[in-house]
Amino acid sequence: MNTERKDILKHARRILIKIGSGVLTGENGLDLTIIEHIVDEIAAFTGEGYQFVVVSSGAIASGRHRMGFKHKLQSLPEKQAAAAIGQGRLMRVYSNAFGKHNLIVAQMLLTMSDLTDRTRFLNTRNTLNTLLDWGVIPVINENDTVAVEEIKFGDNDNLASMMANIMEANILINMTNTDGLYDRNPKDKKRSKLIPLVKDITDAIEQAASTEADPVGMGGMKSKVMAAKKVTAFGIPFIIVPGKKKGILSDIFSGKDVGTLFLPMDEHLKSKKHWIAYTLRSRGKLYIDDGAKSAITRQGKSLLPGGVLAVEGDFSVGDPVSCLDESGQVFAKGLVNYSSLDIDKIKGLKTAKIKQVLGSHPYDEIIHRDNMAVSKDNGK
Repeated sequence: MNTERKDILKHARRILIKIGSGVLTGENGLDLTIIEHIVDEIAAFTGEGYQFVVVSSGAIASGRHRMGFKHKLQSLPEKQAAAAIGQGRLMRVYSNAFGKHNLIVAQMLLTMSDLTDRTRFLNTRNTLNTLLDWGVIPVINENDTVAVEEIKFGDNDNLASMMANIMEANILINMTNTDGLYDRNPKDKKRSKLIPLVKDITDAIEQAASTEADPVGMGGMKSKVMAAKKVTAFGIPFIIVPGKKKGILSDIFSGKDVGTLFLPMDEHLKSKKHWIAYTLRSRGKLYIDDGAKSAITRQGKSLLPGGVLAVEGDFSVGDPVSCLDESGQVFAKGLVNYSSLDIDKIKGLKTAKIKQVLGSHPYDEIIHRDNMAVSKDNGK
């Protein structure tokens, strides 16, 4: 057992498992044998005091098989209809498998709007914590039947990365149909080599990840590395493992060098700032002068009107907005205290002139430091 894995696994008790379609499904729809193997292992570790949350793909593939379709579904309505058919069967399979161990499952179907709204985000966390306290296994999936933008490449990898923040997981295990991350496309068996440990997600690591998706899934290795980047930024380790390998959880928790382990960042974002940085979608841009950028990134200051050079986009109070430096590089994201129209009126001004221009002065800051996430390369 290497030192990194030993240290990480020693205190890992709250586990998030993301299971991809390539693991759960085969030529005949859902692979019941594989699902039972995974469930048996989860049940065994649950009996030892571990808590598990499962983010599961497979609904669309299951529905496609139930309808007898041989072709790949192309249109959004087709995928949504297949998800509506397959989701019920997917949950029934999980319920039956866990039921053999006297464990209860709970279905949670989410869309991006459930995670971008702060109140619903916290409600989701409270529900998850209650289910875990009750000894229930939450099974989470995208609400594909109503989602529009969410049914796309890599969505459940991203969903799992967001759920890791919500449940404050000790580790995220991403089960896929490959052995892990390779230094090049694993189809080149003679030249490609498995990368067992990633200490920092560099440009080279991102370039090594293939964007090619599994035929029955939507996410390739690229989406998994991007998910790892989000998760490790919150201080959570992330591991990509071959989900079809029998006894894979035992291998992981016994410290064997399986898959690819991504180590968490030493300096990581707190929950709210992680939510701002990686869950919220920016509604606009603020271009910031070099002096204000330095104050934010080096001194931990808030953004004041005097540091704003230009405003782009139409956004309201409380919306997430990206901060760009004079070269056009994004270095932070935060929740604004003023609308785009008002910021455009007070940009470049001293705070003392806010009331004179707007007629009121509710805040000194355009973005308060507590509501701002600064990118890793610029400090926290």
